[in-house]
Amino acid sequence: MPPQPPAPALIRDLGRADYAATFAAMRAFTDARTPGTPDELWMVEHPPVFTLGLGADRSHVLQAHDIPVIQTDRGGEVTFHGPGQVVIYLLMDLRRNKPGGKLYARQFVNKIEQAVINVLAAYNLAGERVAGAPGIYMASAPRKGAKIAALGLKVRGNGCTYHGVSLNVAMDLAPFTWINPCGYSGLETVDMRTMGAQAPLAEVQRKLAAELAEQLATVGEPNNTTMPSGQAAT
Repeated sequence: MPPQPPAPALIRDLGRADYAATFAAMRAFTDARTPGTPDELWMVEHPPVFTLGLGADRSHVLQAHDIPVIQTDRGGEVTFHGPGQVVIYLLMDLRRNKPGGKLYARQFVNKIEQAVINVLAAYNLAGERVAGAPGIYMASAPRKGAKIAALGLKVRGNGCTYHGVSLNVAMDLAPFTWINPCGYSGLETVDMRTMGAQAPLAEVQRKLAAELAEQLATVGEPNNTTMPSGQAAT
């Protein structure tokens, strides 16, 4: 009999959780996983925290105030997490066979971004990709180009991933003005509420997790251009 495809990713709701503890738990999970470990998506809301990618320039933190600044091992520059933001961590094995083939890292990023675009569309918001700048940006005036979702990943040499994606729902956006978001001076950051979409955080969490699980369950046309192990930027 042909091998059975792996089960869909398990979705876990961590509630509101400290960033440093969650970061440590992601690493521990990835250290301990085996070829048979199910993939998992962790939904979480963090207290205010600035996080730095491996290549981050700390000078992009303009004013930390009393918010902790934590060095991580994801890709990218500085970003902010806080209440009112959906964060979903993707603990995946990209080398695991799925219907249609294996999932390559560029496809992985593309599918994460597409999941965010689809969720925004469900609230009548138009999001788009910007070449060379991972994440999702508003596609129409008057806030065209403003960033609403950030992406930062760690891809280990064995194909296992952690870190993930954040989508701004209804936040205090002031801390984004205390940094150069993702290393870009003056980059405007918005949330769904700013754009006129009133939605409970838990509802958006569930929608995004479900969309990610669906997007990542299969692959389309296999892309044989692989991305080396390392990090995808915010």
